[in-house]
Amino acid sequence: MVLRGYVPTSEETLQTLAALRLQSLNSDFSTHAPFPRLEELFPPHVLHARLPPPPHRPPSKCRGARLRAGLLAGGLWGQALAKQRAERDQRLRGRLREEGASTMAAIVEKWKLLQGMGRPEAMAAYMALVREWPGFGSTLFDVDLHASPVGCGPQRLWLGIGAKAVSLYKPGEPEPLDSFCYGRISSFGASDSSTFRLSVEDRDLLFETSQVEEIAQLLNTYLASAGTQRLPQPQEPPTSPPTSEPAVLPQGLCTVAGPWQHQPPVGSSHS
Repeated sequence: MVLRGYVPTSEETLQTLAALRLQSLNSDFSTHAPFPRLEELFPPHVLHARLPPPPHRPPSKCRGARLRAGLLAGGLWGQALAKQRAERDQRLRGRLREEGASTMAAIVEKWKLLQGMGRPEAMAAYMALVREWPGFGSTLFDVDLHASPVGCGPQRLWLGIGAKAVSLYKPGEPEPLDSFCYGRISSFGASDSSTFRLSVEDRDLLFETSQVEEIAQLLNTYLASAGTQRLPQPQEPPTSPPTSEPAVLPQGLCTVAGPWQHQPPVGSSHS
């Protein structure tokens, strides 16, 4: 969850989390300890965000200009452009290696400060830092919002579903853009196989997502556990009898409440 960027926090805290994970895995610092790759300790997107964006090339407005550009691309001019791109990519890779080495050195320095800390203490300290995020305990889903509360166009958001409320986050931001307690939600359900509708008082929010069913099931689970009357959904009649089987929480992008000790070890296929 941390490596995939679903815990919005400072880079300093991310480095501390990486050091605590090393302490939990390897105990005290040693040059002979097995050392995982940086991407198994620290979110790679943070390093990529430090790199300069690729140059923007405005589209040609004139058909003749586009034709000339196409002809030139097949000759010497195209070869020159390819060489420039290769040189730029090489510079970016070098810059990325430098940023990675700098970050790894900072993590190691923090790891050295943890000497004497046992594995349970390292795990507890790790979880204490993660719990500082107000959204801790939520299940996050990547969605595209098509009916924005502020009237903007479609935007990529996190839909966070927790025990007490549904929240909308801008990816990477710790505070929600908006939050709705379950008492404010009048209905919800699938408009189609890839669109989830959430009606909050006098407005409808439409989310494009590949996890429509998971979101609906999770909302039903929290409503049932809170003792709230189940809300009707378009894909089933409102009068459907309630099931007597216990609800099972589906997995979203990340279930923040999952225990640390159940996480796969560094280097596994699920890291």
